[in-house]
Amino acid sequence: MVGDPIIELVDVSRSYQLGPTTVRALAGCTLSISRGEFVAVMGPSGSGKSTFLHILGLLDRPNGGSYRLEGEDVGGLSDNRLAYLRNRRMGFVFQQFHLLPINTALENAELPLIYAGRSSCRSEALARIREVGLAGRAGHLPNELSGGERQRVAIARSLVNDPAIIFADEPTGNLDSVSGEEIISLLESLNRRGKTVIMVTHEERLAGRAGRVIRMRDGEVVSDRRREGKPAAPGAVWPEPPPAESCPVSHSGRAVLKDHLRESLRAVFSHRLRSFLSMLGILIGVGAVIAMLALGAGAKEAIERDLARLGSNLLMVRPGSRTVRGVRMETGSVTRFTLQDAEAMGKLPDIRRVSPSVSGRGQLVRGNRNWNTRLQGVGVDYPDMRSAEPVEGRFFTGDELRRRDRVAVLGATVVRELFGEAGPVGAEIRINRQNFRVVGVLPEKGSHTWRDLDDEVLIPITTAMYRVMGKDYVDSIDVEVAAAGRMEAAEEELRQLIIQRHRLGPDREDSFQIRNMAEIQETIQSTTRTMSMLLGSIAAISLLVGGIGIMNIMLVSVTERTREIGIRKAVGASRKDILVQFLIEAVVMTLSGGLAGVLLGAGISWLLSSLAGWTVRVTPFSVILAGAFSVLVGLVFGLWPARQAARLSPIEALRYE
Repeated sequence: MVGDPIIELVDVSRSYQLGPTTVRALAGCTLSISRGEFVAVMGPSGSGKSTFLHILGLLDRPNGGSYRLEGEDVGGLSDNRLAYLRNRRMGFVFQQFHLLPINTALENAELPLIYAGRSSCRSEALARIREVGLAGRAGHLPNELSGGERQRVAIARSLVNDPAIIFADEPTGNLDSVSGEEIISLLESLNRRGKTVIMVTHEERLAGRAGRVIRMRDGEVVSDRRREGKPAAPGAVWPEPPPAESCPVSHSGRAVLKDHLRESLRAVFSHRLRSFLSMLGILIGVGAVIAMLALGAGAKEAIERDLARLGSNLLMVRPGSRTVRGVRMETGSVTRFTLQDAEAMGKLPDIRRVSPSVSGRGQLVRGNRNWNTRLQGVGVDYPDMRSAEPVEGRFFTGDELRRRDRVAVLGATVVRELFGEAGPVGAEIRINRQNFRVVGVLPEKGSHTWRDLDDEVLIPITTAMYRVMGKDYVDSIDVEVAAAGRMEAAEEELRQLIIQRHRLGPDREDSFQIRNMAEIQETIQSTTRTMSMLLGSIAAISLLVGGIGIMNIMLVSVTERTREIGIRKAVGASRKDILVQFLIEAVVMTLSGGLAGVLLGAGISWLLSSLAGWTVRVTPFSVILAGAFSVLVGLVFGLWPARQAARLSPIEALRYE
């Protein structure tokens, strides 16, 4: 039964720009189509009939004119509103079927339900599959169906949301005569139930089955003829559809997250090789990060353990007032310490070893080479307390210290500057114009903040005080506590000893300092910071490379799946739906790659521990960090391809070859 106008066009035009040439597809079309009509649109190739159908179906936008759908002007509607109308008010049947190859017949039929927020209404899709006679083929993929069966699936898909209008673009063009007759009979049956059917065809026989025939040429309507008393199609007896069930709809009326997740997982697992290549970069990157962090954590533990074993329970006694952040808190005289003070400290019950020291600058000369360096006078226990056993030669002895002998132990930097490749042990050098004999070479320590720790010379403290620097006091005293648990007690013992020996009153108790291994602790912190920065930089580069790989693969995926995107938009997917689906795919792949990378990193760490004997430790923090970065990489590097997919025009995507 024909009713009120459902479609009204006034002077609608559409042109395309192909390089410098403007192609006019439609030129001022004005007509109306009433509710319940069966309209056939005919014309030769290039007449504009397909463009006409695409504009009516909101797959394309006109350049000019007015188009009203059920009284609503669609010219200024947003993409989301157009997607909603395509999903709820329209159904599409294409000549190329446009079924998703990875979905079964039933899954293709229920696709519009997903984008309507009615995915729980799977029974409606099954009812439509039964309605078109494919109940036994619902679980088959499109490549397992004949051409006629594929077109029936497309018709079932177009009916699942009970639309008011069915658009059919050459629906029998790729079918044999028997299948074509079945499809046109089905369209007639739908028209008799009140559906408005608009069909593009070039066959006069099919156009004769319609109640109205519109002929086009060169983008213009040249003929518009209605037929009265159109006979019913022979044998076109299709069962009435079962009553629709009442199904819950999502709050927004759009696809919900679980539907997007299901569609994304289906896409990921249907292209296993592409997905694996996408995950590979993240897998390697995260695996490397886990292994490096495990190695770094193990190295840190080993360093701390070695430092503790080599004298971390060390106290340093220095003259001078208490300072906070470099600011002297008290003024007045300072307490000067002597060698006798150091000897007295060594007799305390909690003290194991003591090494007084003085320091200054020294000008070193050997032949025609000279070098200015840090000169330090120390005691004989210094190498044991500071892990400074010579790698060549020896350290000076107690007898040499008592005799104030001119012997020296050189740092690695001094050796390179004065001797080059020659051996220094036994050689003579001049320090501040005095001859010294080199007896040993210190192990390399590297640099600490701004200072080169290997740029120094050690000599006996008595020699330094009385022969070189002319001092009768020491600059500092290193005190090694016998047990780490007695550090506080030993510090208090030292404090009381100093107060007693120097007869310090309450106003002078801050005239000296006792530091608790500040240098070693600072070295540990500096090393840890450097290692963390290095590992963080490598981790960032690894994940960046993996992220770029994800983006490249996803961009290729967008190109490969352009037609799929067009199909989804044709059945009602909005930009947000496409964006969310592609983002979820990226996150799923990166998260999967990240989890696999965690296992790979743990395996590499185990191999390093077993084969190389290195100390490694996989921490929960590194696992959480790797997982979080995987998701972040998926979001960041998947966003651009997802945006590209979401911005595709429905008709351009459907036409993509």
